[in-house]
Amino acid sequence: MITSDINPNIDRILLRLKSIPSSPGVYQHVDADGKVIYVGKARNLQKRVSSYFSHYDDKSAKIKMLVRNIYDIRVTVVATEVDALLLENNLIKQYQPRYNSLLKDDKSYPYLLITDEDYPRLLFTRNHTSSTQQALSGVSRRGSGRALSGHYYGPYPNQSVLRALQDIIRQLFQYRTCQMPLSRSGEDKQHQRPCMKYQIGLCKAPCAGLQSYDDYQHTFANIRRILQGDFDDILADLKQQMMIAAQQLRFEDAEALKQKIHLLQEYQSRSMVVNTNVKDVDVYSVLSDDKYAYVNMMRVKNGSIIYSFSTEVRKQLDEGDADILATVIPELHQRTESTALEAVLPIAVPDLPADYLQQTVQPKGDRGKLLELSLRNASSYQAQCRHQRQLTVPSGEDFDLDTQSRTMLSHLQSLLQLPTLPRQIECFDNSNIQGAFPVAAMVRFTDGKPNKAEYRKFQIKTVTGPDDYASMAEVVYRRYSRLVAESKPLPDLLIVDGGEGQMEEARAIIEDQLHLSIPIAGLAKDGRHRTAQLLAFEPNQSGTRPALAVGLKVTDPLFYLLTRIQDEVHRFAISYHRQKRSKGTIKTQLTDIPGIGPKTAQDLLLKFGSVKQISLQTVADLAPLIGPAKAEAVFQYLHQDAM
Repeated sequence: MITSDINPNIDRILLRLKSIPSSPGVYQHVDADGKVIYVGKARNLQKRVSSYFSHYDDKSAKIKMLVRNIYDIRVTVVATEVDALLLENNLIKQYQPRYNSLLKDDKSYPYLLITDEDYPRLLFTRNHTSSTQQALSGVSRRGSGRALSGHYYGPYPNQSVLRALQDIIRQLFQYRTCQMPLSRSGEDKQHQRPCMKYQIGLCKAPCAGLQSYDDYQHTFANIRRILQGDFDDILADLKQQMMIAAQQLRFEDAEALKQKIHLLQEYQSRSMVVNTNVKDVDVYSVLSDDKYAYVNMMRVKNGSIIYSFSTEVRKQLDEGDADILATVIPELHQRTESTALEAVLPIAVPDLPADYLQQTVQPKGDRGKLLELSLRNASSYQAQCRHQRQLTVPSGEDFDLDTQSRTMLSHLQSLLQLPTLPRQIECFDNSNIQGAFPVAAMVRFTDGKPNKAEYRKFQIKTVTGPDDYASMAEVVYRRYSRLVAESKPLPDLLIVDGGEGQMEEARAIIEDQLHLSIPIAGLAKDGRHRTAQLLAFEPNQSGTRPALAVGLKVTDPLFYLLTRIQDEVHRFAISYHRQKRSKGTIKTQLTDIPGIGPKTAQDLLLKFGSVKQISLQTVADLAPLIGPAKAEAVFQYLHQDAM
């Protein structure tokens, strides 16, 4: 039995359980901050949700942790188990709950996109967003300047596979690739001059009215067939066109169609693996270890593998293979827009409703060969992921970092010979104009990304005149003496936006005054104020010592990260300096007037734009904004020289 020592909200939760119906639906566990931490589905919501709060001692450590953090429970009743399955999938994608198994982010996988335009285009993309989402959010493709939506095909295992398919389609069909807006309603007005693509036979120039709307749509109907694996229909269509051309004595056209038929048949033979009677099937296999599961999905149509896709799933609650497949299959089925009604599986998945997918478990014959091939793909992907982690994660450590960030931070650790991976990086910069309004700023990057909640501004208090070295010493001392006083963790790396002088000032404060051990680096700029080089002190030494340039190519992704950090701290410092300078300008020109404070001065400037414009106003003009007494005072002060 769960007591208040385990979950202080248990009494309220038990009352909530009594109101949960015994219907199919989806439940959400919510923490004290209102954040959804787990989403699940159930045939019987009452039984499933109640099971979390019974036999607590028999639960795994991760489920015990989940139960301790539940503050409230939300349920949504649906009509069928299939509805529950689809709603669960959508809610997991929406909330990304902490305790749900999640597929690796698919942003890095390539897709083909047929745009939703009157005259569609076939595009390569890694940004997989549904057309509805794009239309609502206004997402636009770089350079297009307008919302771009359409139908996605994929994901494909890698770019080379997709490019090969794209090349085949390019050889078979002629279609536009330009971004020129074309509409069906304005077809008779489209008399542009054909571009080079028309001259070399890659496009029929619908922009110039040389290809009809219906003919262009027929082209893309055939392209969609290829992407869907429907080779038989398109081959029959091409053969019919070839016969008609031959009968009409258009032998050159007939020969061109014959070449296309041979090209398509060759591509089909390369992808044919089993009997063509295997019409429309999805094949799934799974391999798992303590922390991860590796799932492969193959789309098979008319005996051909349209594509094969593998993904990694990080386990959250010690899920078994059936649980992993129950989570992954609906997501991949939706993501790939699969039309299959049959799934070939290595094990039965009880949580998949029979009216959602027919399960064929451990089959023989052609389906058995497909399952074996899928398993080999999963095994290969598992080895690939393990090898990548061995290269990027230090021995004995396991960080929840994306691969790119981990690689860059590991590289930085190696270059600077840091004792730990620099997950927390803080960078400082000063800003002033000939010593006026001196300020400084600090930004923090966590796991290679800006952590804006930890940004800090500093008004220089002890330095007179333009002294960047003394300003750097002041803010570094204030920052880290405060962290020590408040017993807060120190950063893994301190970067100063400057050269050896600023680095030495920071070192003297950190090591000689505060007696702390924080690695220090510098980012020097060139004559054009661009990031030029990374500087570091000789490791494992103390006291004053020269800073050394660290070799880093401008093409290295780490160089981009460091440039971003330097640009961000400079932006933050400049914006704070402008803010202080603006307030200072208000003070010197208007707040010297007796009875006029910063708020009144700001109201006047916002209304009239400048002090000069204010001086052109009469008392009657100023009075509605600041009152007659203040209006008279401002008018008298600004016109005293004329009196």
